[in-house]
Amino acid sequence: MTEAEKRENARQFYQKWNGHGKEDEDDRSYWIDFLQDVMGVDHVTDRIEFQKKVIGPDGHTKRIDAYISETKVLIEQKSLNIDLAKPQQGHSGMTPYEQAKMYDNSLPHSEKARWIVLSNFGEIWVYDMEARKPEPIKFYLNEIQTKFSQFEFLVNKEQKKISQEMEVSVKAGEFVGLIYDALYKQYINPESAESQRSLNMLCVRLVFCLYAEDAHVFGSNGHMFHDYMDQFATKDMRKALIELFKVLDTPEDKRDKYDTSGLNEFPYVNGGLFEKEDIEIPNFTDEIRDILLSKASDSFDWSAISPTIFGAVFESTLNPETRRSGGMHYTSIENIHKVIDPLFLDDLKAELAEIKSIQVQNTRNKKLEAFQEKLASLKWLDPACGSGNFLTETYISIRRLENEVISTLKGGQMQFVMDEASSPIKVGIDQFYGIEISDFAVTVAKTALWIAESQMMKETEDILLQQLDFLPLKTNAYIVEGNALRIDWGSIVSKMELNYIMGNPPFAGRRYRTESQQKDIAEFFTYKDIDYVACWYIKAAEYIRGSLVKCAFVSTNSITQGEQVAALWRPMTETYGTNILFAYRTFRWDSEASIKAAVFCVIIGFSCEGKQMAMLYDGSNVYKVDRLNGYLLNAPDVFIEVSSNPICDDVPRMKNGNVPLDGDALKIEPEELAEFKDIPYIKRLMGGRELLHNEKRYVLWLVGVPPKEIQANKVVLERVERCRKKRLAMKDAGTRKLADKPTTFRDTNNPDNYIALPMVSSERRRYIPMDYLHGDVIATNQIQTIPDAEIYHFGVLNSNVHMAWMRVVCGRLKGDYRYSKDIVYNNFPWPKPSLEQKKRIEETAQNILDARKLYSDNSLADLYDPLTMPLELQRAHSANDKAVMEAYGFSIKDTSEADCVAALMKMYQELVNKGDEN
Repeated sequence: MTEAEKRENARQFYQKWNGHGKEDEDDRSYWIDFLQDVMGVDHVTDRIEFQKKVIGPDGHTKRIDAYISETKVLIEQKSLNIDLAKPQQGHSGMTPYEQAKMYDNSLPHSEKARWIVLSNFGEIWVYDMEARKPEPIKFYLNEIQTKFSQFEFLVNKEQKKISQEMEVSVKAGEFVGLIYDALYKQYINPESAESQRSLNMLCVRLVFCLYAEDAHVFGSNGHMFHDYMDQFATKDMRKALIELFKVLDTPEDKRDKYDTSGLNEFPYVNGGLFEKEDIEIPNFTDEIRDILLSKASDSFDWSAISPTIFGAVFESTLNPETRRSGGMHYTSIENIHKVIDPLFLDDLKAELAEIKSIQVQNTRNKKLEAFQEKLASLKWLDPACGSGNFLTETYISIRRLENEVISTLKGGQMQFVMDEASSPIKVGIDQFYGIEISDFAVTVAKTALWIAESQMMKETEDILLQQLDFLPLKTNAYIVEGNALRIDWGSIVSKMELNYIMGNPPFAGRRYRTESQQKDIAEFFTYKDIDYVACWYIKAAEYIRGSLVKCAFVSTNSITQGEQVAALWRPMTETYGTNILFAYRTFRWDSEASIKAAVFCVIIGFSCEGKQMAMLYDGSNVYKVDRLNGYLLNAPDVFIEVSSNPICDDVPRMKNGNVPLDGDALKIEPEELAEFKDIPYIKRLMGGRELLHNEKRYVLWLVGVPPKEIQANKVVLERVERCRKKRLAMKDAGTRKLADKPTTFRDTNNPDNYIALPMVSSERRRYIPMDYLHGDVIATNQIQTIPDAEIYHFGVLNSNVHMAWMRVVCGRLKGDYRYSKDIVYNNFPWPKPSLEQKKRIEETAQNILDARKLYSDNSLADLYDPLTMPLELQRAHSANDKAVMEAYGFSIKDTSEADCVAALMKMYQELVNKGDEN
């Protein structure tokens, strides 16, 4: 089951159960629905036991509402609106948790609950029974559709904890925003560049102090920062903070030994975080004091934040642009793993698993030690690292592998020497390199990595049952400030030392680029419509040539569609010799943001190594293929170039519809039609929306109408004059020239009969709806037209063969298909049918039109909606698909859509080669 399907099922689960539920009547249905529909569990009733018997402490039989033996989940169900925190009548005054714990105590040791779940249909509380003091993690029913992934523990016994890192990290970001706003008001000139830099740095330092006290980095006292600052009156807090920052940057042996303020209790931090002493710190107010000490310190635990998420949330919180938009933008951990898992993490996990399976302990330990040394030798670069979320999550993942090594060695009775010269930890943040154009983001990235280092050291301590020294900071990530497209990556790290490049470089289409970005693109491409992200591909390919470095980037899907494929992937393959190692086909990349801007993305991994098998991720499916080309197809490197004429002979030309440029002066809405009664030159106007949704719109079509007739009609003349004025007022000089002929659209093409298809069509549709139109219908530029096309052409264009071609080579508008005559139509390899095959296609094409007539009062959008497409129309299209495939010689049973396009690309290449020879 895909993530999208789970999300939709979770939404339906909420709608079904919202507002009702009785313990004795509905608990079984509720949990079966949850496990089966939301979590995608097969054979649910075989995996969950209802009314499981236990013998209570009083010797009587009790029943557990539900128990999942595979994952040791004990469920206590209550009716809707029962308070899960309060003692229950009829249960000896026990709370639901106490009741569940009593049942758990009655279970044999092998069945003890790993998780206890309480539910009242509207809320689900989860207790991690391995926690020192189990506290409930609470979910409301309406949150299930966004947090269903956190319930993986119900079905996956490998899940060790439920992560609330996202919620905690976002909440931490909100506190940072409050601190920022309160401090901002106290600066004398808050808009100045120096004050902005100082304020940002001040917030970074405060966050580190808040985290360090809660995570016991400053010492065992979890209130050191709070207690130190709290002893000062508000008016003295600024001076106290300045003195604290200075001490945190001073080694213990160089401090004032007679200081009695408590400052000497703080450890030396190092790492450059507190190095700069001249940052501007404003006076404190009671508001700042309350936010910092009461809200952010007393009432919040910073040790639970995810450095991967929080780094980006932190940066977004303090970025003026994202603050103005109200957005907190960061990449989810799940999406980061879509990049790093196939790039390196899956292989490393598999290698470790194989080592751990070795039965001979001495051999296993030697290989484990060698594997740990390997982990410590690897190096990563993110050349657009932002706040470092890819680097941070990679560091955490590699350290967890190392901790697994340490844990396995310890289980094998290996003794670790615990001294500074021989630490059990070999992996360090100095293996991670980044380039980032924002100076503030550089600081945030380094801080996020330090926090990650602290958290991973705590996990190592838990394994060894010994304390390790985190401070002073001994390692540093190499995060460099600069424009990654204009600096030499080799000056940061040699490609002969580096192993992996990864990240999520910025996307920017032509309309949204800055002048600086335009200049960047000009250094790499002559094709101006390429997306900005493509520059990182060329830069990386140039850098890794002659090395074994592997790369993977998140990118807008436009670089695998339309004209951009040839512009990017021809030099990638022919100039730099890259090969695609793995790829995710188009999917929605949802940033975890308060305002979500879903982008349609691909992920592409590549290297300059020799040809090898590739992995293709397509929705929930994974395929191992011979190779992948720039269209992410298992096919040779073929580049579909712009063509002004059809590549096949005897094919009618496709034309763009008419560009109006009339300022809507010549267009007539249905409610205005009465004004033009008895005027003969009113025609139906057809754009993409009108074609798809059968919407009525009209145009004053004055092509060939004598001036005398126009002047004789006041209503018509008024519209012509309005058109002239509108054109004169436009910025474009060419449009202003059109004011000299205000009686017509810019274009005046009006064929007697033509096939019309919309320029943009929903990706949900299997077929782009198209229709036959006649000369009394004027097509706008939102429609492509094929004048005088035969019914045979209609049949081929409506086939699954043509649609498969279109889906691969067309451009996209968001996720929707954007049909182009110069890329899609003109390059489409047409079949060479026999007379019998052509006649059959004509018959099946006519059957499509006839099936539509059965539903003549329905729009094309209605007819081609995948949920409501009539059975007669489905059958007509299926027969047409079969007829067209036979004309190509394709096997109907054995040819997949990808196979079909691969064959078409081969035909295309043969046609191009033939044309070159001629």
